[in-house]
Amino acid sequence: MSAFLGVDASLTGRRWLGPDEATQRLAAAIEQGTDVPASVASVLAGFGVLPEAAQAYLSPTLRDLLPDPMSLKDMGAAADRLLTALHEGQRIAIFADYDVDGGSSAALLVWWLRQMGQPATVYVPDRIDEGYGPNVTAMTELAGSHDLIICVDCGTLSHDPLAAASQQADVIVLDHHLGGAELPPAVAVVNPNRQDEDGALSHLCAAAVVFLLLVEANRRLKAKDVRGPDLIALLDLVALATVADVAPLIGVNRAFVRQGLSVMARRERPGLKALADVARLDTAPNAYHLGFVLGPRINAGGRVGRADLGARLLSTENSDEALSLAEKLDGLNTERRDVEAAVREAALAEIEERDAQAPLAWAAGDDWHPGVVGIVAARVKEKTNRPAVVIGFDGDDGKGSGRSVRGIDLGSAIQRLADEGLIEKGGGHPMAAGLSLTRAQLNPAMERLGDLLERQGAATLGAADLTLANILMPAAATLDLVAALETAGPFGMGAPTPRFAFPDQKILSARRVGENHLKFRFGDGVAHALDAIAFGAFDTAIGPAIEARDGSRFHIAGKLDINRWQGRETVQLVVDDVAVA
Repeated sequence: MSAFLGVDASLTGRRWLGPDEATQRLAAAIEQGTDVPASVASVLAGFGVLPEAAQAYLSPTLRDLLPDPMSLKDMGAAADRLLTALHEGQRIAIFADYDVDGGSSAALLVWWLRQMGQPATVYVPDRIDEGYGPNVTAMTELAGSHDLIICVDCGTLSHDPLAAASQQADVIVLDHHLGGAELPPAVAVVNPNRQDEDGALSHLCAAAVVFLLLVEANRRLKAKDVRGPDLIALLDLVALATVADVAPLIGVNRAFVRQGLSVMARRERPGLKALADVARLDTAPNAYHLGFVLGPRINAGGRVGRADLGARLLSTENSDEALSLAEKLDGLNTERRDVEAAVREAALAEIEERDAQAPLAWAAGDDWHPGVVGIVAARVKEKTNRPAVVIGFDGDDGKGSGRSVRGIDLGSAIQRLADEGLIEKGGGHPMAAGLSLTRAQLNPAMERLGDLLERQGAATLGAADLTLANILMPAAATLDLVAALETAGPFGMGAPTPRFAFPDQKILSARRVGENHLKFRFGDGVAHALDAIAFGAFDTAIGPAIEARDGSRFHIAGKLDINRWQGRETVQLVVDDVAVA
């Protein structure tokens, strides 16, 4: 496929890709068959939406997209056991992972049970002392004082801990991590990524699995003329978890997020209201805010603070407690950024000394905080466009996290390392995974992981191509167009925010902002101009080239955004890349 606008190597070394002929024909058919603007039709075509499905795609509803909960294996057993515990007033414990998905999953159950008059204990393991997932000590203690333990966003590979708990209590697992050849001992393991599932719902996060359980539980209550809690009011939690856990925004996930954002805009959940206020979020939330404003703050508790803060924030009904927890999480997020910056700098320096063409980018260091290695791995992945693993050692024991690129299944590769005995344990999703290993295992494990990823094609990856929806000119970049594009959202994993190219533009003004950002204004040489901001511009060749303003003309690519300032709204371009015209 030829480069879009002839850009084989931009100022950041990327090739630009535009819509191929088939996509252009599809966009034209969508535009003719609907009343959507051409730019929106281009976006839908890029997502593979057919003309007859365009209107339904633009208005995703749970009524049309919600799967039958019973299509997941063990769902019936899980719903029956939950309702038995409710009916008999049994003691229920919720064992949750320490990230946003785990906290949201726990909060969903807590809120539902609370509406039914049933309390529940929430237990979140400490990331450093206990690691990911159920452990024998915690599960045994919970089993000694509870009749039912529900593991959320964890548990599928926890055979020994669940076996220990099952001697005294029943266990339900509600998870979405990759399953092994055998399931752990439990009343039910509801997981769309079990090996015996068909994969049709593999895109669900754990909170979505929990939501489907509550749908089934409500359905069974209704059959007995019992009214269950309002589940629509819980969609803000499902939306938050879906975006923060980087689940692909396809199928029912689009409806979860679209409708969940509407619920969140009502500001009825004390924890999310307080967190939005602390984060100075003064507009209705969108998917970006879930992933990059609220999500990181909730995660900060599990990374560098108390692991249960996020779940407590999302579960509380008390506004004063919510504000106190939100302020703590906001402070921890600032601390997390500082810790992350130091580890990121060290990790990138180590990676740059290795083969730049290797299929895996990895780094390991002493005393690297285990709470930030996942974020650093994500930054390394973004910089190198390769699967990345970052490991922190405490003595001889290392805990690491990995992030992958599209088309490379890192989770299964790391799980294979565990199956082969090359690491202590590991697993996760195609795009993200965790692992534990000893110092002696480090080099052999990373060499083997590189081999496994090379077989998937990771060694052939170069600088990430930039995919563009179409060409725009400054005159077309209006507030109405931005609003129309939003109807094709939510945007995220699996449905990326549309990028447009503005060809052959003249730089009208430019000024540095902060240490390495750049604000500038460009125009087409006629009468129209557009404001732009390029974050991190001076970390690349973009900043010096634009700042020079030597008369050169540029192709400028990015996503349209609304800049709000002193009550005024204007369109600006958030720049992804620039090429000399």
